[in-house]
Formats: sequence, C-alpha cells, structure tokens
Amino acid sequence: MRMREFESKFEYGIAVDPDSGLEDTCHVLKDTETGDIYTAVLGLVDIIRGTNSFYKMQLLESDNGRHWFVFRAWGRTGTEFRGDKVDEYSRRKDAIDAYHALFLDKTGNQWLDRKNFQKLPNKHYPLEIDYGQHADSDQMKKILESANLNIHSKLSNSVQELIKMIFNENYQKNQLDKAYQILTELQTLITSGITTSKTAIIDASNRFYTLIPHACGLGSLPLLDNVELIKTKTEMIDNLREIEIAYSMLDQSNNTIDSSEHPIDVHYKKLKCDLEPVDHNSDEFKLIEQYMIKTHAKTHDQYTLKLRELFKTKRDGEFDRFKKFQKLDNHQLLWHGSRTTNFAGILSQGLRIAPPEAPVTGYMFGKGVYFADMVSKSANYCWTSKTSPEGLMLLCEVALGKMYECYKATSLSASTLPNGTHSTKGCGSTMPDPKEYYHTNDGVLIPMGHGVSSNVRQTSLMYNEYIVYDTDQINMKYLLRLDFQYKY
Repeated sequence: MRMREFESKFEYGIAVDPDSGLEDTCHVLKDTETGDIYTAVLGLVDIIRGTNSFYKMQLLESDNGRHWFVFRAWGRTGTEFRGDKVDEYSRRKDAIDAYHALFLDKTGNQWLDRKNFQKLPNKHYPLEIDYGQHADSDQMKKILESANLNIHSKLSNSVQELIKMIFNENYQKNQLDKAYQILTELQTLITSGITTSKTAIIDASNRFYTLIPHACGLGSLPLLDNVELIKTKTEMIDNLREIEIAYSMLDQSNNTIDSSEHPIDVHYKKLKCDLEPVDHNSDEFKLIEQYMIKTHAKTHDQYTLKLRELFKTKRDGEFDRFKKFQKLDNHQLLWHGSRTTNFAGILSQGLRIAPPEAPVTGYMFGKGVYFADMVSKSANYCWTSKTSPEGLMLLCEVALGKMYECYKATSLSASTLPNGTHSTKGCGSTMPDPKEYYHTNDGVLIPMGHGVSSNVRQTSLMYNEYIVYDTDQINMKYLLRLDFQYKY
C-alpha cells in the first residue's frame, strides 16, 4: 500500500509540487497528442541588478478529470522570500491557454515552440532540472529502503549499505553540457586580454548562473572573471555530471521496484560492477590497510583514515579493454578519490576524461584521469568534513608505461604526449619510500612506503600525480569505504 500511495503522486515520472497543496488529489497534465508535460522550472539571473530568482509552474488536472489548476511559485534562490498562487479552471482548454500565456509572459517564448527557445534580456530561462522523482533526494532514499519486507536482498549487508550510500541529487546532461560550453567561453574571454570583453563576461556569467542555480541569500553572485573561479565551477560541473548518471540509473530501474526482486538488488545490477567484500582478517585486507596507513602524508594531519570496508571490484568489460596494455611496463596500484555522489557513475561507466565542452582550466596536466601514490593526496578529493566524515576511494591498476615527467603545470592530451610515452607523472618533492615497495605475483607495483624526500628540488608539486589519457589503461581493483576521523 505504501508503494501505491507513493506512485500515485508521480504521473509520467513528474511530481506534483507540494507547495500547490494539491499533491493528493491531482496529477501533472500530459497532452496525449504532443506528449507535452505541463511543468517548468525557470531561472533569471542578472549580476548587475542583483537578480537571482526562480519561477516554477505546473498545469494540474484533478484525478477525477473535472477540474484544472495553474500553479506557480516564485522567489529568490536560496532564501525564504517566496510566494505562490493557484488558479482553478472548469475547462481544460482555458487552463492550457492560461499556462501558455504565463510561459510567454515570463520567458518571451511560445510554450509550443520551446525547442527553439531563445534567451531574451530580463526574461526567465527554462532549467532542465528533473522535476519529478529527482526533486527530493530523501524520497529517492525512501524508494531504496521501502522494499517489501517479504523480499530479501541477495547481497551481503556491506554491499547493501554501499548501494544505499552512493545514490543521491540530479541535473540533466544537456544542461551540464551547456554549462561547460559557457565556462569554456568565459575562459577564452578572460585569457584573450581584450578590454571590451567585460560586457561579454557579464552576459556569460548570467547565463551560467541561470543554468546552474546558486544560493547566495541576499548577497550578490560573483562575476566569473578569473581563472580560479572558472576552475572551481568546472569542478562543480564535473561532480554534477556524475550525480546525473546516478539518477538516470535510478529512473531506469524504478519501474521494477514492485517486482519480486529487492530494489537494492535492482540498483546494484544497474552498476554492472561486481563488488565482493574482502574479509577483514585476510592478508589482502591487511595489505591494503597498510598501504593506506603508510602513505598518509604528514601535511594532511587534520584527519586520520580508518578502513571500514574493502570491496574487490570487477566492472563489466573493463579487463577486456585493459588487456591490450597488459604487456606495457610499469603497472602500479594507485589511489583515486572522489565525492560519494560520483560513485554510481564511476562504478557503472568507469573513470572518465572530461568532455570536449569542458574548459582546459582546472586540469594541471590536461584532461585525463588523475591518480596518486599518497592516499591522503587523493582522499582530499572525497570532500568529507567533520559533520560528514564518510568517504569512498578507489585503488586501480594503472598501466603507466613510460612516463613523461613534469615539474609544473603542462596542458597535455593523448595526442600531445611526447612520442614513446604513455602517461604523465607530475613529480612531487615527497614520495613513498622505495625500500617498502611491494610487488604482487602478477607484477603490479604497490608503492606502499612512508613518505620520504624524492630529491626533486625544482617542482611545484608536493606529491606525485599520475595521469593517463586513455581510460583503457585503467583496471579498477578495489573500492574502499573509509571513515575520516577528524582531529579538529
């Protein structure tokens, strides 16, 4: 009964906005001829005027098909300053006409021609945020945890907890691609040095903030006019891209939520990645634990790491693609850290290189996949905190081959690596002690020594970084669930 009640609020995967007060008696209208679903979230940002507002609108039909309502709500993003209104109609056509007129008034574009949408000055822009099951990450968690009590998961408890952990928030891929393009445009404007580009930077900043809403309270949004800000926003879009993948996977599996299979098992299968818990008392667990302990850098002393769970990972098809690099020399087991929300995408699609739309700014050695031999160097990219101290990390076998050694930022790619080299090494002043290195039976180096001086003097890096530009050089081996034990 609980599942039936939940689903009745989601027609066509779109939720009735609870601010309307009609979520129990209505559904969002869908035009059966055109397929149009009458819901929209709009944004308007103007840095100069200090505008940072949202406007959401829905056309609702009563479940008995006798009444229609046009709901809208508006306010300043990230504040409690907001309002809403509902108009009732006795005829379907009148409600549709009112909705069309409202959309035209707010955007300057026709609803029925919105595929050819043109952004107009001082008018709202439609956001492609999924307004349905993605609107509330708590609701998504409820779906995962609302299994029929008579149906038991076939997964171990540790894997079940991991699956619950890695699914959370959503943006649409097209929206993120557009955001990347705007950041690239801004990067070009900033580095061009043309003084007349100030107006263009303001316009591009407004478009970016409209696409990707930011909460700034009653304050103002910063102009995106320097390379560091572009780098920060690029990293943010990278993370949102991973989150979008997680939610698209949940969408694909939600229609099986009532089946005889436990929902956690359904979502696990969507990962297409075997996760096998490693016994805490095994030599394998202890080896990885020692690698973690020994390579924690002294400068990263605000926390210690505790290995809570270790999983062997085997992604569908990954080893077959990796085979062509097996004969390449210099295979190392290296660290990679990322936000927890990124791991549904990472496990299902592998570690990926930033898309062409992304600006080059923000990638010290170009667009590639980055690894480290010091655990805390990678652990910092988990972005945990004292209030959110749990994180996930990977250990991957990386076929490095001959490395191109760099000592400062150098933009590289697969096509610009020097001939005869297969990867880049950013050489740091500290490295794991070679005296403590461990070699596995199949020839993989685990650089598990305590940090010592590398005797590299002229470098801008404190710790080594390893970068590959072909994802087939990566074979994911372990997933670690870690407790970050903050000291202060």
